[in-house]
Amino acid sequence: MSASGGDEMSALADLTHGNTPRVPSYYRDPSAPAPNRPRRVGVVAFVVRAGSLLLERRADFGTWGIPGGALDEDETLEQGIAREVSEETGLEVVSSELFGIFSDPSRIIEYDDGNVYRLLTVAFVVGVAGGEPRISEESLELRFIPLARVRELDIGAALVPLVDAFLDGHRRPVVA
Repeated sequence: MSASGGDEMSALADLTHGNTPRVPSYYRDPSAPAPNRPRRVGVVAFVVRAGSLLLERRADFGTWGIPGGALDEDETLEQGIAREVSEETGLEVVSSELFGIFSDPSRIIEYDDGNVYRLLTVAFVVGVAGGEPRISEESLELRFIPLARVRELDIGAALVPLVDAFLDGHRRPVVA
């Protein structure tokens, strides 16, 4: 999980230069493939602890992202965010506050199975019960990254505008 002190900085340096596959996600990229599926609705959770943001290095893409995923057809946004945080981190959501809705149609994701989606993402700032996050089968790593160092990581392209809005302290709710 997270290291501390000088070890944290050297560990972070290791995270920014790994050999990871290119992310099949796009943002304002004219070379993005054309979507072939309906828009996908997802939720993501900004979890902050002691001035650091919880990020996961995705097993499917190899890049860093925000815990979250697709909203199931039979659940509310709050149920979806609680489920995704629990599945991906093992942490229990105890509070959630809407951060923003991100609907820029240039946010596109391409999966290995050939499905290509535009993304509509509802982002929350969540409070979690105590405890340490645990890695799921969807993650290679989970770490609390100091806010000032987050932009040094290889964030999936489709998530960059969400992370930028969060780090830039935009007024809530963000609608983009």
